[in-house]
Amino acid sequence: MLFSTLLSNLEYTVLSGDPRTIDVCSVSSDSRVKSRDGLFVCICGARSDGHDYASMAYDNGFRAFVVTRPVGLPDDATIVLVKDSRRALALISASFYGHPARELRIVGLTGTKGKTTTAITAYDILNRCGIPAAYIGSNGVKFGNVSEATLNTTPESLELQRYMRRMVDCGIKYLIMEVSSQAIYMDRICGIEFDTAVFTNLYEDHIGGAEHPTFEHYRDCKKRLFTDFGAKHLICNLDDPMAGFMMSDAKGCDILGCSALGREDADVRAYGIKKVRGREALSVSFKLVAEGRELCAAFPMPGAFSVSNALLAAAICLKAGLLPEEIAAALSEVTVEGRFETLASPSGALFVIDYAHNGAALSAALSAIREFSPERIICLFGSVGGRTKGRRGELGRVAAALADLCILTADNPDSERVDSIIDDIAVCFEGEGSCPFVRIPDREEAIRYAVSIAKAGDVVLLAGKGHEKYQLVDGKKLDFSERDIVMRAVAESVSDSKKQYI
Repeated sequence: MLFSTLLSNLEYTVLSGDPRTIDVCSVSSDSRVKSRDGLFVCICGARSDGHDYASMAYDNGFRAFVVTRPVGLPDDATIVLVKDSRRALALISASFYGHPARELRIVGLTGTKGKTTTAITAYDILNRCGIPAAYIGSNGVKFGNVSEATLNTTPESLELQRYMRRMVDCGIKYLIMEVSSQAIYMDRICGIEFDTAVFTNLYEDHIGGAEHPTFEHYRDCKKRLFTDFGAKHLICNLDDPMAGFMMSDAKGCDILGCSALGREDADVRAYGIKKVRGREALSVSFKLVAEGRELCAAFPMPGAFSVSNALLAAAICLKAGLLPEEIAAALSEVTVEGRFETLASPSGALFVIDYAHNGAALSAALSAIREFSPERIICLFGSVGGRTKGRRGELGRVAAALADLCILTADNPDSERVDSIIDDIAVCFEGEGSCPFVRIPDREEAIRYAVSIAKAGDVVLLAGKGHEKYQLVDGKKLDFSERDIVMRAVAESVSDSKKQYI
């Protein structure tokens, strides 16, 4: 494809060469990639600047370059200058892959909590009911027989366009996509028109460091999903205090409101929520009201927040043309890896793996567990290293107040000392009324300790890792499956107990 064709939606200045005479066979922002006659887009990242690696990209075969400042390259390099190279990468990628978004009905979800559960629930129901759907978000990329991990909740624009092209080519009709505030802020979804935009809720998170400078910046980035990307349909959690603000500037859209609190003005609502405890799960049942129908429904996760997620997913499926009874029947079959995922043990204790990694999410998870009157709530958690340090106090205060015993441990410490992170959390346990805690920096050792002390009636919440299959340590992703560790530790404890009677 001609370089000039890829630039057709951009304003640019030619610094060298002629974009009308060079064919581009690939696009990348990674200078380590080898590509004969490829296009390299220089991106300024949080840790490095692509302009500093332009010569490496040239040595690896790239001959077309998009820059935001001049770079020194040999005379056979064609270089164009743009104002914003992230935006340029998004628009170039869309052109390179033939604008696949135009062939999909795309549903974008944003909010602080609930995006993954809502998105995968909708994805699961659509596929169960015969509508070919794909998912992109924290749990990776899923469509057809494909299941792949991604680096970010919303992939970088080039990767996103590549995935969408693959989806279209295998017959996918709907894409359910989690849209992070960073994705909006960094133009990863620039040029994509959404059919439907969904708001889950809003809490303070992702503030500071390389993320958002203020809560207002974070909030306003999320709001752009409802105003700047052409969405025709909006779905909103009316129970959240920020719902009115998020919808306030949306023009010419129909808005579908959802309420887990039974608000009469909601288009999709629930009432009569009841907790259901089985030997292997904590769940809810409720009455689902939608399109004039009142139906019995169940969802295999506890708490009003889970019902809220289920209603938002139901609204997505209604917009896709499914009937309320189809949706109600499918809700009870949904599973979401790492979102209130429960594992039973022969001891009678229940283990819950959940991605709760900020104060609001941890509070919701612990409060939902408390409703089932467990003997004890044992909460195992840590906090990520190197960023969002404000979370540590939030997590510590919530856990100290709502759990019966806490195990403080590692959670993706990266280059920061685990003991330092635990120190920041531990100060929250010094006040009167705080529950006792132990420090076990090694997360696998901490999980094994939790299994060894858990008794009948206890619920052990392993918070923070959820679906992740790695621990981030010193910039490296080390294999780490919390689910596998729990299952091995439980099996070993059963084996050891049998040996005592031999």
